[in-house]
Amino acid sequence: MSGAVLSTRLRNGLQVRLKEIHTAPLISTWVWYRVGSRNERAGGTGLSHWVEHMQFKGTPAYPAGTLDREISRNAGFWNAFTWLDWTAYFETMPQDRAELALRIEADRMQNSLFEPTEVESERTVIISERQGSENEPTFRLSEEIHASAFRLHPYHHMVIGDMVDLHSISRDQLYDHYRTNYVPGNAVLAVAGDFTASSMLRKIRQLFGKIPKAPVPAYHDRTEPEQAGERRVAVRGPGETVFLELAYRAPNATDPDFVPLAVIDSALTGASNLNLFGGGVSNKTSRLYRRLVEGELAASVSGGLVPTIHPYLYSISVTLRPDSDLETVQRAVDEELEKLLQEPVSAAEVAKAIKQARALFAYGSESITNQGLWLGFSEMFANYLWFESYLELLAAVTPESMLDVARRRLIPSNRVVGVYEPFGSS
Repeated sequence: MSGAVLSTRLRNGLQVRLKEIHTAPLISTWVWYRVGSRNERAGGTGLSHWVEHMQFKGTPAYPAGTLDREISRNAGFWNAFTWLDWTAYFETMPQDRAELALRIEADRMQNSLFEPTEVESERTVIISERQGSENEPTFRLSEEIHASAFRLHPYHHMVIGDMVDLHSISRDQLYDHYRTNYVPGNAVLAVAGDFTASSMLRKIRQLFGKIPKAPVPAYHDRTEPEQAGERRVAVRGPGETVFLELAYRAPNATDPDFVPLAVIDSALTGASNLNLFGGGVSNKTSRLYRRLVEGELAASVSGGLVPTIHPYLYSISVTLRPDSDLETVQRAVDEELEKLLQEPVSAAEVAKAIKQARALFAYGSESITNQGLWLGFSEMFANYLWFESYLELLAAVTPESMLDVARRRLIPSNRVVGVYEPFGSS
């Protein structure tokens, strides 16, 4: 999985990570910006996600609508993502056409137009996206849980932004957010695939090296205070299904508790996929699947643990069966959690949980696109050593370390309990 990585920084501050992989004639190019919803404040929530949309709306060199055709014509695929801590763009192209990706990303790092008509058109798209999300019970429940879990820290806001801000954000706000954050010193360029590092670095210097150096934006931290007790939120809305979510305050990616919690997650609900592209392995041997799904109390159960810069959330999500009683389901979940706090997980179960987590991590790291992803993604919350060391850290988890983390982290005073109940349900 790991190979030699060339790491350097251009004079303008751009960090560059290059990894040669000669298994297929492909190159995956990623640009990561250290800006996401954590960099936003009330009145400007959703800016980072909206700027991501505007990066597809044209520059003088590549007018609106031409980029999709250019990528398709050259047999590539591309996408972009905005999250709490970062915004990322990638292109995976045939080896002999990959310079196009470098040209596109160097160009839109500094030359995106933000035409007023395009801004207004995209406002309609994003408002519609927000409205669609509001029709999803799990989104509405998640938004209430975040608002309760984070009173001060900007993880409070959903990435898409608050509706009131989506209506009021101006073109100048968007452009200022872009010019402030899309600077070389706030970015990581990660390229993996079939190239020689020296030749690739020359091309990068030619295309990105001429972008002027600019101040790196400051981050004004609002540390979330320790939670004093269990919090509860209830949401009512349309639908026929009851959803239960238990969200525990969780460590950031570099905290020593993160990896043991990942193994706990594997044992409880099945391993969480740390990869952006989703997918997973079966969770049918996990404790909560056996108790809830095989016990005919729930239609599904899943866990969620993601690597972040600041402490975030570990969530257990349950979709109830129509004939299930909410109180019975939550009691069953709490009983399984209490077992985890009372005595160490057996060595055999720990080994199985680690094996699952290792497999999922490996599956999410195999392709050239995923190798390019991890080159930059790991830099957003730690560094590439975190990625290279992850499997070793998994293997070092013991029943005792899991018990210690569970007893400190998976306690009622450290969680928000959220329930979505349809109108008319008892």
